[in-house]
Amino acid sequence: MADAEYVQLSLNDQCPTMAPFFGFMGCAASIILANVGAAYGTARSGEGILVCGISSPELIWRNLIPVIMAGVNGIYGLITAIVLMGAIKKPVQDGQNIKNVYSLYTGFAHLAAGLCCGLCGLASGMAIGIAGGSAVRSCGIFDVMSRRTRNIFGGRERRKKKAAGSENLFVAMVLIQVFAGNLAL
Repeated sequence: MADAEYVQLSLNDQCPTMAPFFGFMGCAASIILANVGAAYGTARSGEGILVCGISSPELIWRNLIPVIMAGVNGIYGLITAIVLMGAIKKPVQDGQNIKNVYSLYTGFAHLAAGLCCGLCGLASGMAIGIAGGSAVRSCGIFDVMSRRTRNIFGGRERRKKKAAGSENLFVAMVLIQVFAGNLAL
């Protein structure tokens, strides 16, 4: 009988007062890291858009896809933080006693979930920023080079190839952004 009493833990041992701290840290990690990734992706992609816009201002609106994809990462972190915040339970008052009902296990699980979402958002934002900035610059360089080629060769027979090459480059950029954004999902 003594062994059974020794193994059985009380509710206060399973649900210490520090357990919600870990849940709140998971919420914070989710939103902070995901938004750092979104900010990095936006900055790198925005830099590429500005560089591209110097030589090809007509491509600015078309090349905003990496900025939008990076911003979505911050929203993923926000949604995860809201879900985790809703699952954190405050102590319950039972007469004169206050009982903690949020276990240490749940706190660690919420910390792990927040870190998972936040770090994936950070990695996704970095991938979107690096790939998006390079892709946007490539679209701008391709546009400038095709205009130079048209000027050298008279321009009539090169127009169809320019449009096809530009569309292929744009489709490749969108696919890369979609797969880089999937890291955050």
